[in-house]
Amino acid sequence: MKTTLKQIAIFVLILMLLGPAACSAKRKPLVPLALADVGAIPQAVAWTEQGSQAYQSKQFEEAKKYFGQAVVAVPESGQAHYNYALALNALGEAADARQHFLEAANLAPGDKIIWDSPALSAYGDPETKKRTKDRPYGTQRPTFGGMPR
Repeated sequence: MKTTLKQIAIFVLILMLLGPAACSAKRKPLVPLALADVGAIPQAVAWTEQGSQAYQSKQFEEAKKYFGQAVVAVPESGQAHYNYALALNALGEAADARQHFLEAANLAPGDKIIWDSPALSAYGDPETKKRTKDRPYGTQRPTFGGMPR
């Protein structure tokens, strides 16, 4: 009986130590994408690289400017729209970011990074008519019944 209790105690201790680590699913960091298939527009590639550097150093206004120039140069690039949406989202411009995330997904139907990105998944399936949250990464705790206090 004493060994059984000891074994159960050890088992519970192991679960307590490993449980939180196994259950915590960390989000992948949001990282700008390199442009694909831009061909004759090397300037758009340069703007994307500059925007990526600004985004990584948390200079989101500057990143928005560079990514916006890339979108104007190559409006048919899903990666350009995705990068621009990342910068908009970081600045809190959720409505505009949503439009560019959806545009990126439409322009790059096979791009698994865009379709599986945490930023786009917060908006759900673009085919559904459900209203999504305006701030997908909000820090406000939900209240009972979802009603404001």
